[in-house]
Amino acid sequence: QVQLVESGGGLVQAGGSLRLSCVASGRTFNSGLMGWFRQAPGKEREFVAAISWSGVITRYIDSVKGRFTISRDGARNTMYLQMNSLKAEDTAVYYCASGALSITTTLHTWPYWGQGTQVTVSS
Repeated sequence: QVQLVESGGGLVQAGGSLRLSCVASGRTFNSGLMGWFRQAPGKEREFVAAISWSGVITRYIDSVKGRFTISRDGARNTMYLQMNSLKAEDTAVYYCASGALSITTTLHTWPYWGQGTQVTVSS
């Protein structure tokens, strides 16, 4: 099993920045690919970004390209999401996920999930 714990969420004004962290523990050699998803009130959970084990391959949804950067520190078993130029529509609970066999936007292919961290962007 892999345990994932997110942190770094909060309230920020539009145009501001936040950095989310996700620390993996347990059988982390199974964590492999890691990703961020988000769920806004009344909406389905959606893929935001993902990163390969090496950190070389990344993928983003179009709406965050150029504003968000995903990265990971293997030595610390930690993944990050640097979010700049935040918009009100970025408001959501952000979830860390791991264990997918390929970079996919499909939720059920990611077996491990964190509890989520709230990001609120005021306009």
